[in-house]
Amino acid sequence: MLSLLAKHLDLPRIAHGFFGRTGGVSDGIYASLNCGPGSGDGQDHVAENRRRVREALGADGLNTLYQVHSPNVAIVTGPWDGAPPQADAMVTAVPGLAIGILTADCAPVLLADADARVVGAAHAGWKGAIGGVIENTLTRMESLGARRGRVAAAIGPCISQDNYEVGPEFIVRFVTDDPANARFFAPGARADHHMFDLEGYVVDRLRAASVDRIETLGACTYARDADFFSFRRTTHRGEKDYGRQISTIVLR
Repeated sequence: MLSLLAKHLDLPRIAHGFFGRTGGVSDGIYASLNCGPGSGDGQDHVAENRRRVREALGADGLNTLYQVHSPNVAIVTGPWDGAPPQADAMVTAVPGLAIGILTADCAPVLLADADARVVGAAHAGWKGAIGGVIENTLTRMESLGARRGRVAAAIGPCISQDNYEVGPEFIVRFVTDDPANARFFAPGARADHHMFDLEGYVVDRLRAASVDRIETLGACTYARDADFFSFRRTTHRGEKDYGRQISTIVLR
């Protein structure tokens, strides 16, 4: 059965979902709903998995990006013609065309202004989040007629603070950017290491950008092996590669 986790934001004529790793056709370390064409999985498997996601959403098409941990945002006016752009967020006002973010620990953020009929999707890893990908996504949504005071946001599965250990240079970067960011770090088990609250940090960036309606899943990609792919878990196990789950939103 296709795995679908969603926070119901009660948005008329908008479908969104955070898909887990079950319900697809991939096998081995990619089992089973791997939607990442950049993985080493068979491309026929990835294509079928993405088709199942489109079908579950009732979408005519599905655009994803060549994600590079940047603050760059693409405006989607139709299906990609050729290779996808290098960016980490998308916005669109095109009905029937789903936009999706691929993750394996980073935070996927789905956004919508139901009145303006504008939606967005952002890949918020730590680098993109501190670099402004969320704020840039909202600005691009506004260029299509959205108002950020009306925007609803949902943050999908990502690595939890309990499993996100970072070194001393990491916390220095965040505290240098804003001393108040110290509240997103807890002491780690190793000297000079800390545990980072990525989800909490993303929520804070949304609120600072005047988005008040925010839902979170609180689902840890690292801890829930059967449910989600995780880059960090794969790294700790010494596995050669990893799959990517997808988070999508579409105007019906």
